[in-house]
Amino acid sequence: MSFMRMLRAVSGVTLAGAMLFGSAPAALADQNRDDQWPLKAFDAASIWKESTGKGVTVAVIDDPVNGNHPDLKGNVLPGKSFIDGGRGDRKDSEDHGTGMASLIAGHGHGAGNVDGVMGLAPDAKILPVASPEFGAGAGNTALGDWIRYAVDQDASVINLSINPTGLTDSDRRAVAYAVQKDVLVVAGAGNDGESRFSDLASLPGVVSVGAVDKAGQVWEKSSSGSQLMLSAPGVNITSASAAPGKYRLANGTSDSTAYVSGAAALLRSKFPDLTAGQVANRLVKTAGLPPGQERLKLPDPHYGYGFIRPLRALREDIPAGSKNGPLKTPPAEPGPATGGASAPGLPGASGDQASEQKDSGLGTAAVVGIAVGVLVVVAVIVVVVVRQQKDGRNGPPPGGNGGFGGPGGPGFVPQQPGPFQQPAPYQHPGPYQQPGPYQQPGPYQHQQGAPGAFPPVPPPVQPPGQ
Repeated sequence: MSFMRMLRAVSGVTLAGAMLFGSAPAALADQNRDDQWPLKAFDAASIWKESTGKGVTVAVIDDPVNGNHPDLKGNVLPGKSFIDGGRGDRKDSEDHGTGMASLIAGHGHGAGNVDGVMGLAPDAKILPVASPEFGAGAGNTALGDWIRYAVDQDASVINLSINPTGLTDSDRRAVAYAVQKDVLVVAGAGNDGESRFSDLASLPGVVSVGAVDKAGQVWEKSSSGSQLMLSAPGVNITSASAAPGKYRLANGTSDSTAYVSGAAALLRSKFPDLTAGQVANRLVKTAGLPPGQERLKLPDPHYGYGFIRPLRALREDIPAGSKNGPLKTPPAEPGPATGGASAPGLPGASGDQASEQKDSGLGTAAVVGIAVGVLVVVAVIVVVVVRQQKDGRNGPPPGGNGGFGGPGGPGFVPQQPGPFQQPAPYQHPGPYQQPGPYQQPGPYQHQQGAPGAFPPVPPPVQPPGQ
């Protein structure tokens, strides 16, 4: 199977007769916003009071992204096209890259930005990395080159709503390079509906994502496996089309991957001192499960640790944890001879540095003295950390609200608590792999309709003067 065909397979099933919607009538544009049920489920109006993703760059390795789409204009960097060597922000006949970018960093359009599509992190920047089909203009470049380009262009999150086959050692080393540089790599599990996991999402260091519907139930075609880490909305998802002012509707783990990347951008903006693994830790420890599934042993092959709840990930007081969090550490990417920079605590020491340490000529007494000193320092640090946790100071400080924190949010009103956001304090059972029932903070309280269904929403509130 060719690369782009596999990309289409992961992108989701475009619903028949519903791919493109005209943009002229204002009522229809408002309907596109109203159809974005994940924003209501997440209570995006409250999320944007905590963070909007400002200052964060998310690389979208995909089709070219139309940077002139009214819902994305100003949020898309030039990037690079590995198809023709030009820019990656040019209009293309394919919709997928533009759609994923809009779910991450769309800002809507019109007065008050109430029309069109909003992304979960509307102040983030998109770095488009346009990827070719293998054997069709690819030249000597491949996935590893695209990942390295994104890392070297200072992206702190990489969205991979693709599923290339035949990964090479170079591709795997590129993922290790991203991890070493403290970049969060997010990839879709696949749309086979079986226990056949995406090769890319299976790599150590990658946040693998499955798809759920508005009730939090697993989408029937979302691939499953023991490597699955998180789930996110991926059913009946409205996003931008490459054609200006038009929109698409699709199902798939591509869309859920984009929502996880958007949530990661929110966290990286509000908590800039957290490592990529610690960002993943916040998403995992605030993830949820639908009614009736609370006692699953986690990680579950269909849900992972559960579906993301970004508002809680932003608000809850969660210890930062280890630098890698729930991420498995890939084999270290060899560093440059001079010792390249890497994230704090991440592997990156060069062979020369190791040799200098080995040949330092320290005697036994000196080594013992250093060891004793280190133990004393560690003991002091432990005492300080324990005291801070007792004082409730283990969570990073809150961040700004960007430009989307106004009452009610652009184009819709806040939601009642549902499966994607709960007000009660988070309770975690312990280490990631510890067996036992998942401790939900309380039963899901649904107001009306079928159990677990998304509650009805009042009509959108128009900004004053409209």
